[in-house]
Amino acid sequence: MGRYFKKISFEQFKKDISNDQELYEKYLLPKRSTKNSAGYDFYAINDVTIMPGESVKIPLGVKCCMNEDEVLMLFIRSSMGFKYNIRMCNQVGIIDSDYYDNTDNEGHIWIKIKNEGDQNFEIKRNDAICQGIFTRYLIVDDEEEILNERIGGLGSTNEVR
Repeated sequence: MGRYFKKISFEQFKKDISNDQELYEKYLLPKRSTKNSAGYDFYAINDVTIMPGESVKIPLGVKCCMNEDEVLMLFIRSSMGFKYNIRMCNQVGIIDSDYYDNTDNEGHIWIKIKNEGDQNFEIKRNDAICQGIFTRYLIVDDEEEILNERIGGLGSTNEVR
């Protein structure tokens, strides 16, 4: 199967973000900044100001295809947490391999961050705002076969199908 990032479709982009075709064509896919970087930087599509105490949901415009035994973990960039007290609301985002191309939102990845500092925090278009790290995971040897397949998007594994 492989591992790669892809933009969501323009139809999903219009639904979630904007109907601006030029913005769609120009936003950045995640990439590593240096040869030995573990994380892929994800970039802001639009300017955002986060007031002290405020939480903001930010669309990344990206979906991720990966192998079945892998997960993509998202973390706030360390400089944002350390210097400005910016946190991801769930601390670590977990993107399962079957989230890709789900029927609810195509696997569109979002983050929600909170400003726990005492000053406004400015994010500019194309600023790196979080980083994603791929890893393999293990399962227990005696697990019963799971026949359920993901149908929906965020939070859908909590629903019995």
